[in-house]
Amino acid sequence: MPEDAPPADRESPVGKPVIRGDPELTGQRADEAVEFDPEDPESLELAARTVRRFSENTAGADDNVYMLRGAAACAALVRGEGSYKAAAKRAGGDATVSFIRKWSRVHDLPRSVRIHVAKGEIAPTAAKHIARVAGEARLLLAWAALDHDLTVRQIRSVASSVNDGASIEDALAAEGYRLGELSITVDRDAYCKLRQRAAVDATDPSTVVTEALESALDDVS
Repeated sequence: MPEDAPPADRESPVGKPVIRGDPELTGQRADEAVEFDPEDPESLELAARTVRRFSENTAGADDNVYMLRGAAACAALVRGEGSYKAAAKRAGGDATVSFIRKWSRVHDLPRSVRIHVAKGEIAPTAAKHIARVAGEARLLLAWAALDHDLTVRQIRSVASSVNDGASIEDALAAEGYRLGELSITVDRDAYCKLRQRAAVDATDPSTVVTEALESALDDVS
């Protein structure tokens, strides 16, 4: 990934409810969000109990905050216990190594992706597959999922293809979609100026928009 590319991994501390504690995203009060501290024995015990309950009942799949809380508990338990195997043993129940690994990866997604999970725009089950992909391709898959309203099955297929060595562009093309293609609406004045600039520069609107965005978004991380 280029040095100036946005982060593809979580930057905030493990277990901290950065998204779950934002009422503008979740509709909950900040003090209702549970924080799991992998360095605190009592908090780690709470994480273990939460993981066990989560593994035995993921029926709350429509409750994105519930799923993010379970993912946070998985990640904190892994950090506190030192391995997926030890975390699974501590949690017990149906909490397998595979289960904990998948949901820990969701917690490790960058904030820009977790925001869309919390808002219900990316299903937690889809986020599990996005989290399987590393680096910039992870971000690109998430954005393509939003742009094209990809199903969980399609996201899973693209993620598998990328992990098998395909480029994100080719993996999306196999599903019939193009990376970077999205529909936007601009106001009348901007639309007129966009068309004028494209005509004067003997180029197309997409090139003008891309160049303008690259300049405007240089400091986005």
